[in-house]
Formats: sequence, C-alpha cells, structure tokens
Amino acid sequence: MELTEQYEWRGRRVRWAAAGEGPPVVFCHGTPWSSWVWQPFAEALAREFTVYLWDMPGYGSSSKDAGHRVSLDVQGELLADLLGLWGLNRAHVVAHDYGGAVSLRAHLLHGAQYASLALVDVVALAPWGSEFFRLVRDNADVFSALPSAVHDGALRAYVTGASHSGLDDEQLESLLAPWRGPEGQPAFYRQIAQADQAYTDEVEPRYPSLDIPVLVAWGTEDTWIPVDRAHKLAELIPGARLELIENAGHLIQLDAPIPLATTLHRWLGDQARDS
Repeated sequence: MELTEQYEWRGRRVRWAAAGEGPPVVFCHGTPWSSWVWQPFAEALAREFTVYLWDMPGYGSSSKDAGHRVSLDVQGELLADLLGLWGLNRAHVVAHDYGGAVSLRAHLLHGAQYASLALVDVVALAPWGSEFFRLVRDNADVFSALPSAVHDGALRAYVTGASHSGLDDEQLESLLAPWRGPEGQPAFYRQIAQADQAYTDEVEPRYPSLDIPVLVAWGTEDTWIPVDRAHKLAELIPGARLELIENAGHLIQLDAPIPLATTLHRWLGDQARDS
C-alpha cells in the first residue's frame, strides 16, 4: 500500500494513502518508525474497512525539513486536521508508540472524534525517554555530524533493541532506510531531540475522562515501554479492554503479527457492530 497522496500542511509534506471499503480505520505510527510497520495490517483489514496510512512529518516518506518542528504537539494538531481533510468525524484509530500520544492529544486537546481507540505499546505515561534520548537532546548537532558508518551502527543497534524475537535483514533494512543519508541522519536525531515528556504530562490527567471504547494492547516482553504501563493505562481509562500479547517486544507488529492482527480484527469488528 504505497503512500501516493500528499497533504501540504504548514509547509510540511505529509504522505498518505487510503484503501478498502467500510468503516474508517486510521493507523498512527511511532518513533523511529513509519507507516511501514502497519502496512500489512492495513492491507488485510481493507477487505472490511476503509484504511488510512500516513507518515508523520519528519518520518518515513514525509518531509524532513530541518526548520520544521516534529514534536508531539505538532503531530497532534496535524492528525486532527488530517481527519478533517479525509472527512472523518468518527474513525477507529489504531496507534503505536508515539502515535498513542499523538492520537490522545488530537482527541483530548484538538477535538478529534473517534469511534474507538486502540493503543498498542504506546507512549502515554510518565516517565518516558531513555538515557540515549537525553544524550541526543543535549548533543543533537554532534550526533547529526557523525560519520555515516558510525551513525549506521548506532542506528542498527537502537532499532534492533526494539524487537524481542529478532529482525530479519529485509525488516531491518526497511526500518533503517528512512534514517540514512544527508536528510535522514539529521532527521533521526532531530526527532529524538524534540521528544518532551511535557506533551504527555499535559494530557495524562485527562485519561479518566475518555468516554470512547479503548483497547490497550501490549507485548509482554516490551523493554522500551514495560508492560506494567499497560496495566496502569488500562486502569486510568474507564472501561478500557486490556490485551497482553506473549513473546512480543516493542516492535509487536513484527514480533507477533498474527496474534496482534487477530486482536485488532476482533476489536475493530466488535466496535463496528456496536456503532
């Protein structure tokens, strides 16, 4: 499912695509990923739903202009405007990693209305941000200027650590490719440097006010955002359904594609029937 469409938003170029028929489902990726991690799930669900994929500015095939902020506040506003562009006022949203914070901000701060929200190994609760994040934030220019071979090694180690079961060569290459070269390397460190817990602190107190169906799905072996966060998040959100997926790390889409696809299909089917 190639991102063939483009949306111009505040000088940024946002690549997106839609396919299928039926109730709308919007997928939100996280960092340092792109819509690629959701592509097989979207293609499978397109038999029953109209699916939407998009790359956040600063990620994947969307623009990576150095002068454009790519922080969570910007992405939340963009998602709300994207839903307006697509004419969606009651979409089902499926979010991973940063996409969780983006979708929560769009809903709680910018008026985006959802039919349901599936939060999969998401950034949503403090504290978050590793020592590597803090190091990059304080030295982003230095990291951007690393020799390409050194950058590639650091990037490879960082991305590999998100998987519990391990990545094959094709998967790893697909994840690394957007972050290479004179545009990709500085963009990788720029988006980390702009990571700020303040953007989740702003909305975290509002989680108990959520009044939409919410699924919290999590890999039990997630070392980036441990599974105890899944339990806490589900407790904060009234009526949230908690689904734990065994033997899956943070890159749950690649570690446990069949269990995750089954969980999402069941969830979305239930919500479509109830709406």
